[in-house]
Amino acid sequence: MISADAIRGYVDLIILSLLSRQPSYAYELAKTITETSAGQYTIKQTTLYTALKRLEAAGLSASFQDVSESGKPRTYYRLTPRGQEQLSAKLLEWAATKDLIDRFTEGHH
Repeated sequence: MISADAIRGYVDLIILSLLSRQPSYAYELAKTITETSAGQYTIKQTTLYTALKRLEAAGLSASFQDVSESGKPRTYYRLTPRGQEQLSAKLLEWAATKDLIDRFTEGHH
């Protein structure tokens, strides 16, 4: 299990990455995060909703009302062009961060 502290700085990157694939709603995002992480990380609802509100307030995502496959009305979120730019920047930052940490940790197993 990966701690919430270890993931904290990457929640926005995770959500932006998922929204770049397709619009989604909170429950579906949480389920996808758990499935993709193979159970190693489960996002808390409060963390997810706070991030979704923050991304929308920053103009990186936009919400809209629609009906899910189950027929329930849902608030969906989609990436905006500005969100796509931020995702690209965050992906570059992640690659540089991973490279840096790898330099310190390689050879330590």
